[in-house]
Amino acid sequence: MRVLLDTNIVIHREANTVVKEEIGVLFRWLDSLKYTKCIHPLTVEEIKKHKDPKVVATFVIKLSSYTELKSEARESPAIEAIRASDQDVNSRNDTSVIKEVFSNRVDLLITEDPGIHRKAKLLGIDDRVFTIDSFLEKVTAEHPEFATYKVLSVRTALFGEINVTSPFFNSFRRDYTGFDAWFNRKADETAYICASESKGMQAFLYLKVEDATESYHDIFPAFAPKRRLKIGTFKVVLNGLKLGERVLKIIFDNAVLQRVAEIYVTIVCKDSEQHRLVALFADWGFKEFGIKKTGSGDEVVLVRDFRAFADPLSPAMTFPYMSGRQRKSIVPIYPAYHTELLPDSILRTEDPEDFEGN
Repeated sequence: MRVLLDTNIVIHREANTVVKEEIGVLFRWLDSLKYTKCIHPLTVEEIKKHKDPKVVATFVIKLSSYTELKSEARESPAIEAIRASDQDVNSRNDTSVIKEVFSNRVDLLITEDPGIHRKAKLLGIDDRVFTIDSFLEKVTAEHPEFATYKVLSVRTALFGEINVTSPFFNSFRRDYTGFDAWFNRKADETAYICASESKGMQAFLYLKVEDATESYHDIFPAFAPKRRLKIGTFKVVLNGLKLGERVLKIIFDNAVLQRVAEIYVTIVCKDSEQHRLVALFADWGFKEFGIKKTGSGDEVVLVRDFRAFADPLSPAMTFPYMSGRQRKSIVPIYPAYHTELLPDSILRTEDPEDFEGN
């Protein structure tokens, strides 16, 4: 199996500082499955454009561990149609990369570039173009014999019990001035976490209920007075399991319990990790509302209308509300898989303590 790795993946892997914690998981899977790790000649060209010759020299040595494609695939009518809308060098390079998959010179492509994913859909090959997250989900499902971890448990913990110096929180320190001081002030408040002794922190969620008197002077356009659930802090490390969706379920459970009219979150969109988080929220009905002005820069405001209505054509958009007018079916599930698929429902034959929080 030949897997083409886009430039953004290679840079994350070979950078001197850890940019993405999940990149090691990705490469362990590629090695375990004995996939051939390929790079496009354009990747080499892009890296050689770096201003620091020492950085270039270091990267060129590291790139020798990859299989560089020796030539480019020929243009086809479909690729020419895609290329006709390319406006700059980056867009043209994206088309050249996706062309290798379309021409079947490589089997799969892994990239965090949303533009390449859009082109893959237009070409009808989006089932062969993956983000890190979607690739990990795919291989974990197809090769459970390689998975070294069980389903991870989500539990509540006080801020004061959590090690804020963990590398897991470095991205928050980078994006939010005074993060550690804010975290310490929350010492007696509760957050949802997913952590293990071997892998450390895997997920963190902090929620806050706001009533109609809350001030939103820094959000534009202005919020109308409503009872809202704010997703204050949210991060999930990619691990091949749909942990992000599990945490979203907790958010929706809280929204039902607190009887809010809306859920909202603000996100600093600086890198692919945050864009991926925006995409996850969009899949579950969050829509871009506006911006929040902060001392660290603008943040995107995403809002989920939580009034009780159902979209029968796109049920994820209005989950957990579902239409009562649709046909229902019963799907039998083997007992061995029941609780991991439906963690909020326990079989009478199972010990609830074995599955608490999963």
